[in-house]
Amino acid sequence: MTATSAATSAAASAATSAGPRSKGLLTPEDPGAPVRISRLWPGDAAACCVRHYWLPRWSLPAGESLRQEVLEYPTSNLVIEPEESSLHRARRGRSTRILAGEGWAFGVLLHPGVARGLAGVSVRTLPVSVPLSALPVPGTAELLTHVRDRMRDEDDSGAVEAFEAWLTAAVPPPGPDGPLVAEIVDAVENDRDIVRVEQLADRFGIGVRHLQRLIAGHIGFSPKWLIQRYRLQEAAAALRSDDAPPLAELASALGYADQAHFGREFKAVVGQTPGAYQSGAA
Repeated sequence: MTATSAATSAAASAATSAGPRSKGLLTPEDPGAPVRISRLWPGDAAACCVRHYWLPRWSLPAGESLRQEVLEYPTSNLVIEPEESSLHRARRGRSTRILAGEGWAFGVLLHPGVARGLAGVSVRTLPVSVPLSALPVPGTAELLTHVRDRMRDEDDSGAVEAFEAWLTAAVPPPGPDGPLVAEIVDAVENDRDIVRVEQLADRFGIGVRHLQRLIAGHIGFSPKWLIQRYRLQEAAAALRSDDAPPLAELASALGYADQAHFGREFKAVVGQTPGAYQSGAA
């Protein structure tokens, strides 16, 4: 979870359906833990920009804290909290946050290609976090007031409604490259056979350099990083499962040349060897 950080009734209704568990959350979700995360779908008008909403709330006893680690999706999040609000680009490695006391966040997982339009510049040139007030879009002060009021009242659907009213009024839909970048990212997420940058470029009939410029400008990293990110998310999800495959089999399924290569890459990004991560998740 990253943070420092004209809607219709149909949109609000669509937002009440919970989405799937995030593959990017490296810390296993515990139903008994003092933090719960609601995942909601966008309405039709916002679906071109929003993948889903994630709304965590937590309440921990005094003196206690909870560490959460995330291998973020290869896109940006817009996050509103009681005192802060920011646009966060994906980090190269995992992101970590320590939760304490009571709190909440209103998180928006944007589709790839949306953040560049919000920021007005290449995502590659952005810092990891940009205050929402610094973005060249109108109405952010009113947005923060409406979302925060509804989140304090635990009105999740109302918060989504308020956000989508602002989004559709103030933010233009993604430019012509936005949908293409989203298709490229979707292909990498869903096709395990894509393990090389050249394969991805061929899939979309574009040159490798063009692909590199697209991914760098809209996501901030290289196509190689994009492929690695999804493979490692898949790996972590598999290692957390009750029927995790043998490491050599998992490495092969994810397109690694051998188990050793997989192990080195996993440890460099996640911070643990696959075996140690699997043991900790169990």
